[in-house]
Amino acid sequence: MNNIFTNNYSVVNLYKKSSLKTKIITQMIYGESFKIINKSSKWIKIKIKNDGYIGYVKNKKFSSYLKPTHKVCTLSANIYRNSNFKNKIGKLSYASKIKVEKINSRFAKFQNKWIEIKNIKTINYKNKNIFKDIKIFKNVKYKWGGKTFNGIDCSALIQVCLNFNNRFCPRDTNQQINFFKKKTNLIHVKKNDIIYWKGHVALALSTNKLIHAYGPRKKTLIMDIKKTIDLIKRTANLSVISIKRI
Repeated sequence: MNNIFTNNYSVVNLYKKSSLKTKIITQMIYGESFKIINKSSKWIKIKIKNDGYIGYVKNKKFSSYLKPTHKVCTLSANIYRNSNFKNKIGKLSYASKIKVEKINSRFAKFQNKWIEIKNIKTINYKNKNIFKDIKIFKNVKYKWGGKTFNGIDCSALIQVCLNFNNRFCPRDTNQQINFFKKKTNLIHVKKNDIIYWKGHVALALSTNKLIHAYGPRKKTLIMDIKKTIDLIKRTANLSVISIKRI
């Protein structure tokens, strides 16, 4: 693991090119690991270990590889300088990973920071319903390339839930469509089916409701499946191209 590093910042933007003027293509949340391809004084070209995404991040003092022991199980979790509530120094987003060094009655210590135990699970923990937590993102704003409580896009919404449950999921919708093999159709949609349009994805919460990070309305919404399909067809001229079942 000598050439693998761990992101020790709450969130780091990954840019298409080594310029802040290019678009953010994804983000690394705390605890994600990556390989350095090359670097300059200002920029590092990296490959994210989890999903193979390649792009540029600002040159920062990243941590050497840390094998995580726990992960954040809430939409966001405060982090503190000490094991009390007086010195908040930031927040970690859902599915962020940490290496816990010490635990007391209420807090866990990691990299000289503290987090409340109620906000973490052990790294091997899995929800029985793999998308159990997805509704915590309701009303989180839509952000292209986003993966956090401060903003998320449609494909990241699917990815972070699967990643939390130790399941691999590609980053982009076209990659996800090709990765997930089991198909169904609109007539037989059921809970946890993943509905894909070209460049967009939603998750069925039931036979008639879905959740998605919806760009035109700038946030993550729960909507009626049939009405959403009609809306996207009418406004973007896009039809459902695939429905996958995990």
